[in-house]
Amino acid sequence: MADIPIFTTLEDLAAHLRQEIAAKNKKCTLIFAHNGTGKTRLSMAFKEQGKSYDEDGKTTARDTLYFNAFTEDLFSWDNDLENDRERVLRMNTASAFFDGLAELEMENRIRPILHRYCDFDFSINYRDGVITFFRDERVMKEDGSFETIRHDNIKISRGEENIFIWSFFLAVAQLAIDGQEAYDWVKYLYVDDPISSLDENNAIAVAAHLAKMLKDQDRLKAVVSSHHTLFFNVLCNELGKPWQFFLCCDTAGWQLRNTGQTPQFYHVAMLKELHDAAQSGKLYTYHFTILRSIMEKTATFHGFSHVGDVMKRDPNDEDGTLHFRYVQLLSHGGYSLFEPAEMLPENKDIFRTILTNFMTDYRFNPDLFPAAEAEETAA
Repeated sequence: MADIPIFTTLEDLAAHLRQEIAAKNKKCTLIFAHNGTGKTRLSMAFKEQGKSYDEDGKTTARDTLYFNAFTEDLFSWDNDLENDRERVLRMNTASAFFDGLAELEMENRIRPILHRYCDFDFSINYRDGVITFFRDERVMKEDGSFETIRHDNIKISRGEENIFIWSFFLAVAQLAIDGQEAYDWVKYLYVDDPISSLDENNAIAVAAHLAKMLKDQDRLKAVVSSHHTLFFNVLCNELGKPWQFFLCCDTAGWQLRNTGQTPQFYHVAMLKELHDAAQSGKLYTYHFTILRSIMEKTATFHGFSHVGDVMKRDPNDEDGTLHFRYVQLLSHGGYSLFEPAEMLPENKDIFRTILTNFMTDYRFNPDLFPAAEAEETAA
């Protein structure tokens, strides 16, 4: 897709993207774009072009299972304002998204995904098209023993609701990947900004989980678009060599620019985030993961075969070798979604040293990184 022309409509761009994915047999395509550029509209244009209609305008076939803001709108809260008791999340069962789910034991498919992220549980009433939520609490009795108390009809937070809907979608997507009969029509997965209101730790976990799902299958083609730099960056690294594009638009129309495998603007944005975190002292374990990703892209750009080469100032640089071991060790591991782990003071010092050396050796625009004294943080 070199020398891509400017498209005057997103429908034309969607058609071109479909054609190129099919022609080049691309398994995963990633699109970065700022908010307001047209990501969601492109996802809708893409899925609409996979539909067929009869003479009455009724949909007779489709090929795209999608997740975007419209998917989230298929779920809405009924807070039982009159009695404030029977709070439920309603499903718009008129949508084909919910076709055939009652027979597929969706609770058992959604629950393992959901419990990666949250500790609440749920029940689906397919007849009424509603979902109720509950949480079990283990409490100590006066005699020292424990009992479990169930809190029914709870109202979950906005972040938990987003995670639940995302888990619901992933369970449906897995059905499509497995070729389940109710979803054997799916040829494309199109995911647009699944983490719009989630924190950085959620972004890492959601991106890693999605990447694993996409890597472990060969049945479907996937397109993922996002404005979130960390989410995009983690996907790029976890998927290996996906097709990467930057969606931009001006008065002439829209264009997909191929970012290739070299450091681009989003890596500078992430480096600025690391710099600001180091200055403030608010450093968490996942910042080592971001730093390693930036170093890997820099190594590729400068022609090095190994990320450790960008950290060594000469072949006998023992500090560079040691710092590489730290990055290797501290950039791996699991992350708690709602309890980001702050670095230990000594690891913060190591992180600042590695980051400073890296930015000294590979000079960036100093206007983006104003000097400031790091705040002292409590041990």
